[in-house]
Amino acid sequence: MRPIRDMLEERVSAALARISGQTGCAAMVRPAADARFGDYQANGVMALAKKMGTSPRKLAEQAAGQLGLEDMCLSPEVAGPGFINLRLRPEFLGRVMREIAGDSRLGIEKAAMPKTVVVDYSGPNIAKQMHVGHLRSTIIGDCICRILECLGHKVIRQNHIGDWGTQFGMLIAYFEKHYLRPVLQAHPGQDHFSDWSQSLQIADLEEFYRKAKEEFDSDPEFAKHARDDVVKLHSHHPGVVNHWEYIVEESRRHYEPIYKMLGVLLTKGDERGESFYAERLGGVVDDLKRAGMAVESEGAVCVFPEGFKNKEGQPLPFIIQKSDGAFLYATTDLAALRYRVAELKADEIVYVTDARQAQHFAMLFAVARKAGWAKETTELVHVTFGTMLGTDGKPFKTRSGETVKLKELLDEAVERARGVVEQKNPELPEEQKKRIAQAVGIGAVKYADYSNNRDSDYVFSFEKMLAMEGNTAPYMQYAYARVRSIERKAETRGIDLAAELAGLQDPTPQEPAEIELAKQIVRYGEAIATAAQDCRPNYLTAYLYDLAQKFSNFYNACPVLDAEASARARRMLLCDLTAKTIRHGLSELL
Repeated sequence: MRPIRDMLEERVSAALARISGQTGCAAMVRPAADARFGDYQANGVMALAKKMGTSPRKLAEQAAGQLGLEDMCLSPEVAGPGFINLRLRPEFLGRVMREIAGDSRLGIEKAAMPKTVVVDYSGPNIAKQMHVGHLRSTIIGDCICRILECLGHKVIRQNHIGDWGTQFGMLIAYFEKHYLRPVLQAHPGQDHFSDWSQSLQIADLEEFYRKAKEEFDSDPEFAKHARDDVVKLHSHHPGVVNHWEYIVEESRRHYEPIYKMLGVLLTKGDERGESFYAERLGGVVDDLKRAGMAVESEGAVCVFPEGFKNKEGQPLPFIIQKSDGAFLYATTDLAALRYRVAELKADEIVYVTDARQAQHFAMLFAVARKAGWAKETTELVHVTFGTMLGTDGKPFKTRSGETVKLKELLDEAVERARGVVEQKNPELPEEQKKRIAQAVGIGAVKYADYSNNRDSDYVFSFEKMLAMEGNTAPYMQYAYARVRSIERKAETRGIDLAAELAGLQDPTPQEPAEIELAKQIVRYGEAIATAAQDCRPNYLTAYLYDLAQKFSNFYNACPVLDAEASARARRMLLCDLTAKTIRHGLSELL
């Protein structure tokens, strides 16, 4: 089913074109900011009137009688300088609800022209623990993927892990000296990768990295060994490559459980680390040189995309090769973008990173377009997000000032949720308590992030995110359980709800609270489409919270099980669709 706003946009635009004789008359239909004045508002009359040189109010009054919306809306009302307010008919709401009731997609229309969308998100660093800074990219990116897939797009997830660079010489050398050598000395026969790789584990990645760095800085002989290992790694020396692969796999062993805990749908097959592009970087530089785009500047190779200047007003360089011949993140990102367009056939590429990288991606997109690696039709989108703050208003840290490890944060969320479960339902079986604590704790962290405008910084507070009031995961989970409890009560009374719903002749909402709830239900597809278009999960959380609020108003105003038969069936349809919508919406988020 098409979103109602799209249907209104099409009809009102056509009416304005008929009246004016003009082409390209956009109705600019938007949800009304104030429900007292209607459900939707057409704002396009002002622009059209200016184009025609006529009074917008007069043009709006003329258009209002010729919109052809009688089957959908009550009589249009003209307001202000030329707004047209539209209010949906209860009969139309009833027809739409009947359609939604028979649709497993709850009225969500698939994209008319599905795209191949590459979404780049998460990006953990090898040999380092994931910390709170990885949370937002990981879950926002995952939510964007789910919503795009819901609309029928082909989504290719890309986890751009940091698994390459000079630091790996240091890490490999430390691993060989302090982990592998003792094992081989104790077990001389275990000299094959398959022999020792199963018996070794790096328990603490942070400690492993820190000690490797300390030894590199303090021991010249170790530093030389590390630099030699970098050369061997880049030359694909089998033994050193095995050691590198082991360190990468050990890191994966640490971050994959976090993905599972978060319910994030990233797999090993989605990884395209920096190592994947290593052999392509020289070609990137050479091709940009041949195109006349890359030039030497102070020994480095740079591209100067138009429109970017430093504080002194001079052209800003996009450096793709340092004076010592080393490549940079910019080179790798160009190689990745080129691969995604040319080989993955991406129609759109979405990068999910914090807002501090905005200039880097703006320059990346400009260089890729000028080089012809991204066509004009290829959409390049940088989805930014703000910083997670502590209650002191500063970036979220431990009391000692260290970065908070993501696993520790999630474990604490589950532990706190367990305390809530123990307090409210101490009689539940142990296994059920664990499942509920996991769902509530992790759901609370994710939902709290989604419910904020992603561009804004937000204060991380366990108390707020686990609260049973306000737009929180526990409130939404409770709202769903509350709706479903009506069905359970019906069963205990011997009411055959399935039979009553099947026999419902007229689903048209009658009471004001029924009408308001129905209006919210039929807008679900619109909410999904808008959240996908702008890559903003908070549009969906806001919709679900409004739905739960309108259901609460309906439930307080309209008896359900105690109503007479025809009203009971109509109201049970409203309950059923509310529950299905909340469940589906939470599945897209959590």
